[in-house]
Amino acid sequence: MNSCPYSFHNYLPREVPRYLNSFLHLCRMLRLQLGYCWTREHSIETPHGLLHVTLHGTSNTRRPAILTFHDVGLDSKSCFSPLFKFEEMQEIVKNFTLVHIDAPGQEEGATAYPMGYQYPSMEQIAEMIPAVLTYFNFRTVIGIGVGSGSYILSRFTMAHPDSVEGLVLINMDPETRGWMDWAAQKITTLTSSITEQILSHLFSQEEMSANADLVRSHRDRISKAPNLINIELFWRSYNSRRDLIIDRNSNFKCPVMLVVGDQAPHEEAAVECNSKLDPTTTSFLKMADAGGLPQLTQPSKLTEAFKYFIQGMGYMASSIMTRLSRSRTASLSSSYSMDGERQRSRTLSQSSQGGQMPPSPSHTMEVSC
Repeated sequence: MNSCPYSFHNYLPREVPRYLNSFLHLCRMLRLQLGYCWTREHSIETPHGLLHVTLHGTSNTRRPAILTFHDVGLDSKSCFSPLFKFEEMQEIVKNFTLVHIDAPGQEEGATAYPMGYQYPSMEQIAEMIPAVLTYFNFRTVIGIGVGSGSYILSRFTMAHPDSVEGLVLINMDPETRGWMDWAAQKITTLTSSITEQILSHLFSQEEMSANADLVRSHRDRISKAPNLINIELFWRSYNSRRDLIIDRNSNFKCPVMLVVGDQAPHEEAAVECNSKLDPTTTSFLKMADAGGLPQLTQPSKLTEAFKYFIQGMGYMASSIMTRLSRSRTASLSSSYSMDGERQRSRTLSQSSQGGQMPPSPSHTMEVSC
């Protein structure tokens, strides 16, 4: 019996791939329409080695991706997971693609580098970020950095201003240690373990006493890390960084929000950094009871501030402010600079009924909450 020219058996090898591709394309379209989120891990080749990157989001290419970079002694998960899993942050997570970068060798489960490994400098790590944007075909990002991550993202932004729409810099310290600090660091290096040195970078002495459980958990995690040698190399690289030259004439071209806890080790450095930034595009958030890691200790306050920040950039205009606008009155003390003189202008407050947005950043705004 002659077989039918449209026999299933005759056409299965050739037709299935075509139908399968159409089906996968349909799934991708539905995923975009329904806002489906996923999490994927990638190893991306860069000019200075491999980067571990975790992508989470909706593939919404109409908006910039939110790109994060962690601090020394942390990885992307321990630094940012509590913040982005926070309930009130989910509105942002569902509307933006998240890109979490781990510094070389810092990701969970990373293989320890061999003795004599030449770890990249802070400048070289910043030069690795464009490869991430190219890999995912992102045109622009909103950067969130903590500590050393703030420094790295600042370097990247200065070199690629058109790629960054906004920066959130937590515990920013743009300058290297002075001679006195350098000498103190040398003595500390001889008398303290790497773990204790990093803890003193993450937490103030007051916080180590007041928040012992949090400090203990990080001490255990760092000291028992299989890749402790990698953490030490990153720590040394950060301490060998060059000064980040910041002035109001050659500054960031995007809005910047500086964040620091009121008991953070880098409080003075963040205040000094704020004084050097362009007051027309900078907001300064000093968080009470936040300590050295405000994204972990005060995720609600930071989420609310971040919503205001991205709304000021023209995104999520219909988002409803919750805690700061509903549960209490937040005092927003704005300050700006005129002819080099620091002047106090006025105090803005949100009523418990209002939900009123603060003004867009037309001057440096100091916020205490």
